[in-house]
Amino acid sequence: MTVENGYVQAEIDPNLNLVAEINKLKKEKNAVIMAHYYQTGDIQDIADVIGDSLALAQKAVNIDADIILLAGVHFMGETVKVLNMDKKVLVPDLNAGCSLADSCKAADLKKFIDEHPDHTVVSYVNTTAEVKALTDVVVTSSNALKVVNSFPADQKIIFGPDRNLGSYINAQTGRNMLLWNGACHVHERFSLEQILALKKANPGAEIICHPECKRPIVLASDFVGSTAALLSHINNSSADTFIVATEEGILHQMKLSFPDKNFIPAPPETETGMCGCNNCEYMKLNTLQKLYLTLKYELPEITLDPDLAAKARKPIDAMLELSK
Repeated sequence: MTVENGYVQAEIDPNLNLVAEINKLKKEKNAVIMAHYYQTGDIQDIADVIGDSLALAQKAVNIDADIILLAGVHFMGETVKVLNMDKKVLVPDLNAGCSLADSCKAADLKKFIDEHPDHTVVSYVNTTAEVKALTDVVVTSSNALKVVNSFPADQKIIFGPDRNLGSYINAQTGRNMLLWNGACHVHERFSLEQILALKKANPGAEIICHPECKRPIVLASDFVGSTAALLSHINNSSADTFIVATEEGILHQMKLSFPDKNFIPAPPETETGMCGCNNCEYMKLNTLQKLYLTLKYELPEITLDPDLAAKARKPIDAMLELSK
């Protein structure tokens, strides 16, 4: 066994029942698997806890386990570790990053904050622990509007790193927050033209999108919300077909929860050279094979400096308190 290129590499018997072995290891090691909605269906099915970023953070506070395996991306593993410094937190692949987190380096944000000293700093959860440590309050797409509205209307705010989510909140609140120039590569590449063509081909279908999408997609949508909010909306909607503009992994839960409804993944721009899908390649670096090896060898492990973790926890706790 070796840990190379960010994940455990070892031989696996091709006849091994990975699901059975993972469940066995969970029991033996008192381990819990937490998974984001954007994971593949097989990983979602084996997870003990599944949710969007807010739900994962809320549930991570009270996890009763010795080991937590986070199937998502790196910043999510860091967030779980910040909330569980006394536990071993594992991730299947250290290469599972995030274009939003990568767009906002702590040193660059610190310089920007110093240039605007009278601003409150609101950072999206899709950030590193170092960025969270510079933040007054963290938000997710589920609670960003509520958190921002908790501040006085004249409060000056720096919002980062997602310019699309920040623009959506500005439009909803009438605020003029200073926006960091970052974006999610998945939500940036949806094709408005193809989405509208799908709408025309499916009369009565609703377009539902994540607020990380570009403004033209948001304006064309019948409903805008976080992954959890999208699921809730489908439950309350009379429509039977939905064109879904967010990462395709959420369709697994949509189909499980609403088997009598139809879900069409919104396509990306064809000229990007990407595949004809809307997958996050970082999220999809995680596989059942990697989960098995990670649990077996308890690597790779997320480690954080205790002082940094303490600073990063304050804005997360502030978010959780405001989200009650």
